[in-house]
Amino acid sequence: MARLLAIDYGSKRVGLAVSDTLQIVASGLATVHSKDVIVYLENYFKQEAVETIIVGEPKTLANLKSDSARFIDPFVVHLQRKFPDKKIVRYDERFTSAIAHQTLLLGGAKKKDRQNKATVDLISAIIILQDYMASTQPR
Repeated sequence: MARLLAIDYGSKRVGLAVSDTLQIVASGLATVHSKDVIVYLENYFKQEAVETIIVGEPKTLANLKSDSARFIDPFVVHLQRKFPDKKIVRYDERFTSAIAHQTLLLGGAKKKDRQNKATVDLISAIIILQDYMASTQPR
């Protein structure tokens, strides 16, 4: 089986997470600058088989697209053109940043580490991937 890859896209940084080949466990992959993410993915896809890219979709509490969706929509279109062999899924990412901050706090991370936005983006990508995998598991 091929891996799943989740993206927490931001205008400055992108958090990336991947599953194992059995698609059971989500792990952090990297945090890269948004301008470098396509090149990073090209290199990663040369080394690893990925069948699905899950892109976090920011929504409001009213289940509408948030303001930051204006960055994500063109990014998803670019992904589809660049990687036509990959299935691309948009997945609700509401509260992932808050959950990531809480995870760091409960994990005993120091204040400086909790304020590191790259770490928060990485953990947010892991949460997106875990939630996606849980939602697609047969019950």
